[in-house]
Amino acid sequence: MQNFDFFDKLTDEEKKYLLKNSKKITLPKNYTLFYQGDVCTDILFLEEGKVNLSIHGDLNEVISLYEIGCSEQCIINISSAISATPAVATAETITSIKGRLVPLQIIKKLMSTSLIYQEYVFSFFALKFHALATLIEDIKFKKLDSRIMSYLQKQDQKIINITHEELANSLGTSRVVISRILKDLENKKIIKLQRKRIEVL
Repeated sequence: MQNFDFFDKLTDEEKKYLLKNSKKITLPKNYTLFYQGDVCTDILFLEEGKVNLSIHGDLNEVISLYEIGCSEQCIINISSAISATPAVATAETITSIKGRLVPLQIIKKLMSTSLIYQEYVFSFFALKFHALATLIEDIKFKKLDSRIMSYLQKQDQKIINITHEELANSLGTSRVVISRILKDLENKKIIKLQRKRIEVL
């Protein structure tokens, strides 16, 4: 909890209250924290690892919305819990994770008494809404080959360990379409395809 930006700014009483009423968790890779349609009752403070949020369509289509990492919280988790409404996406661990689960009533009390925590939560809403707006713009206006290259370049490494199916799920399309476009990009000598990895040239 100490790695969260807001934590050091809380009063000693608020720190003790939050730590006392939180539950430490350790979960493996590919673990589903909550499903699309669930109503969240606890809020995750992620201390280690990564979690992906994705929407699942009626025809087994999957669109990845965003990831959260160390010292972050999930706006879908928070909004579902606070409003007692179904989560609009599924949360699944990308790596093994460690963190703390805090019951909703504890968070409600903290938000009502701590301006520091309120500002922290609203700042995350602003960041993730911007990420979602960018995703919607990409889906609507960018060609898929541009979206593929943008995704690969954001990984900040020349060789990305990813399967065609995983890339398709991240971009909300089919594996067949992804494979066809990747082959075209390889023929143009923009990338090089290897088994379960893609090299950006």
